[in-house]
Amino acid sequence: MPARLSPLRTVIASAALAAVTLSSCSLAGKEEAAKSSPSSAGTTAVPGSTVVLVTHGDFALPAELLKKFETDSGLKLEVRKIDDGLPNQLALTADHPLGDAAFGVDNGAAPLALAEGVFADYQAELPAGASDFLLKGSDDKDRLTPVDHGAVCVNIDKTWFDKKKVEPPATLEDLTLPAYKNLTVLPGATGSTTGLLFLLATMDQYGDDWQDYWTRLVGNGADITKSWSDAYYGGFSGGEGDRPIVVSYDTSPAFTINKAGETTTAALLDTCIQQVEYAGVLENAKNPAGARELVDFLVSPEVQAALPDNMYMFPVATGTPLPEAWATHAHEPSRVYSFDADDLEEHRTEWLTEWRGIITR
Repeated sequence: MPARLSPLRTVIASAALAAVTLSSCSLAGKEEAAKSSPSSAGTTAVPGSTVVLVTHGDFALPAELLKKFETDSGLKLEVRKIDDGLPNQLALTADHPLGDAAFGVDNGAAPLALAEGVFADYQAELPAGASDFLLKGSDDKDRLTPVDHGAVCVNIDKTWFDKKKVEPPATLEDLTLPAYKNLTVLPGATGSTTGLLFLLATMDQYGDDWQDYWTRLVGNGADITKSWSDAYYGGFSGGEGDRPIVVSYDTSPAFTINKAGETTTAALLDTCIQQVEYAGVLENAKNPAGARELVDFLVSPEVQAALPDNMYMFPVATGTPLPEAWATHAHEPSRVYSFDADDLEEHRTEWLTEWRGIITR
């Protein structure tokens, strides 16, 4: 079984909140302070004040790097993790936010967050290359700062195909062929942005015929799970399952290295859609000045360099060094499927209702 990758960012799930405090402030003190008005925000943060980052359960920057932020900024940092449903929780608490800044809302969930007024009007000064990852098709893209990126792609278990002497698939269309019947497992579009982004990739490929594609995919025995973790670790033969085709990430093969130094999996680079994770200052934040410093920190060279080994995503800053295994095994697609953010927000409910109807027939 490969080293465990960072699981998906769930979209529609019950939210479990866990707080990781990097300072000695008491929770009671923070709750009392939270009663004060956020309207007195200055342009600089008050030294010694606490800034709260709300993020997903997979946030994993090194402790020494977070401590460096505290030392350099003079602020106390609290990382508050939402184990499931980060975008929904941010939307539900927009008037009384759970923190000051947020990280981990991706391009599949960002349109919903922007429509609900989650983020304030701030964007960090972007490093070289980062502007390529601004939210496409959104008038409010300047409220979000791109921090990392990857691609959702079909992955295969090379070992399985080699042993069975079966030619592996290469395209989305291949997954509907009889040769691959009952071999595919993927996360559902209503349970994760990994699954949602895969749905959007098929919509970009097939246009108005996407429903026909999904009818054929489901008819060919595709197994649809609640989450990425369920698909990759539970259903995929590269994990604990028996299906050699899975929807995962372009970086996944860098984490399935065998004793010979070779990866046992591959990402099909003609099946990919871009995923970008964003940071932003929360509207109605108690410490907006501190939040701005925190968002700036997330695109600093030190954080960008730490992303691949710690959060399994590519940095947005051009020229950031990558781990050796990534250079060899984590290949980025030259072309990716795409979607318009405002179009997604307008039609999200309609599309997901149609998709759910197809997979439950």
